Amino acid sequence: MDKNEVIFAAVDIGSTKVVALAGKKIEDNKIQIIGLGHSASRGIKRGVILNIEEAFAAVNDAVSQAEKECGQVLENVFVNISGQHLTTFTTRAQQTIGRDHTVTESDVQQMTEKARQINLADGMTIYHINSEFYTVDSEPGIINPIGTIGEKIEGTFKLHIAPEAYSRNISTCFRQGSINVQKTILDPIASSSVILTDDEKEAGVALVDIGGGTTKISIFCDGVLCYTSMVPFGGNVLTHDIKEGCSITVRQAESLKVQFGQAMADFAPEDKVVTIPIQGWEPRQISFKSLASIIQARMEEIVDGFAFQITKSGYADKLGAGIVITGGTSLLPNLGQLIKFRTGFDVRKGKPNLNYFQARKEIDDPRFSTVLGLLKMAAEEKGPVGKGKRPKTPKAISNEPGIVEKMKNGLKQKGNGIKQGILNFFEEVPADTEMNQDS
Repeated sequence: MDKNEVIFAAVDIGSTKVVALAGKKIEDNKIQIIGLGHSASRGIKRGVILNIEEAFAAVNDAVSQAEKECGQVLENVFVNISGQHLTTFTTRAQQTIGRDHTVTESDVQQMTEKARQINLADGMTIYHINSEFYTVDSEPGIINPIGTIGEKIEGTFKLHIAPEAYSRNISTCFRQGSINVQKTILDPIASSSVILTDDEKEAGVALVDIGGGTTKISIFCDGVLCYTSMVPFGGNVLTHDIKEGCSITVRQAESLKVQFGQAMADFAPEDKVVTIPIQGWEPRQISFKSLASIIQARMEEIVDGFAFQITKSGYADKLGAGIVITGGTSLLPNLGQLIKFRTGFDVRKGKPNLNYFQARKEIDDPRFSTVLGLLKMAAEEKGPVGKGKRPKTPKAISNEPGIVEKMKNGLKQKGNGIKQGILNFFEEVPADTEMNQDS
């Protein structure tokens, strides 16, 4: 590969995994994925970096894999922002523009800046702002006012606010590897760009991302992001319940969930069981019906949790396109039926729209939605990945011998052990787990 070729990079920081992608534009303006890496999350809870050192180890692992495949050092990346304290506020701004004045883009930009001038709680910052609608003189409900004629214009805006520490911790983490965070994008903005259609966003839709550690709710209406919220648990609690209910290990429970689990016990066959080998003990048999009952009980709590958030948002009666589910847990069979039964909304599973990308089998998975959205945005902004080689010793911590020593020795020595000890989130079955299905 040409070392001077412009490529783009994105990193998805999740509660259970970190994914890095590198890509370049090819013919038909599509994006070719030329580098892919992933690792288990460390030092990250509910999508937020809490331990800089541990999080960097996970990021470094994923980015290094992507770099190795694409043959270039990734120095600039797009990164997602998420967290339990991401909230949405509504504010208004108005401006008198003069009699018979034609509204210009400059007028709209000035109003947007006025909307930003609100008092925020200490430590909070605005990560995204978008207009909901405008009123020109006495004419309300205008989506795009540019070109209209009037004397006074008022805009209603949605401000998406979260702790400033979210982005600060991300930047600090990446600086340890001399990686520049070129832009941070709200998680729902990124994932929706490759999952939702423009028609769905206009009609009203709730995008529900059921990940490993969290369930994120993002509501779009009239084409814009109107509400964000989070339920602080996801697929990991299903795994924990299976572990406790069946008295098995976490790895075995995860394998059971992925291979044989489903969201509704009524659809599970009563005469099928799975045999779990347990070293030194008699193999344990668990029926498909019992497994589905455990999963359904917890999934109902998760569904009720995000259904409450949808009702709380005030947009429940505006979801003409219903609910679109994504994330690893959305792959559970019959989950759509369970959600429709408990909420009354139409449901579809959201997978990334790969029309933007050159076909590659590994990325055709809802768990790649956020990082693909980030990469798409990076390519659209033509943000180049830097050239050259990254220093082996991170600049940001070069004066901290303890951390440097750990990075030089500990990560190198323990790297293989870490890889062997974590669950590969993109493989259905852990390599060392064998289960037999009996009927």
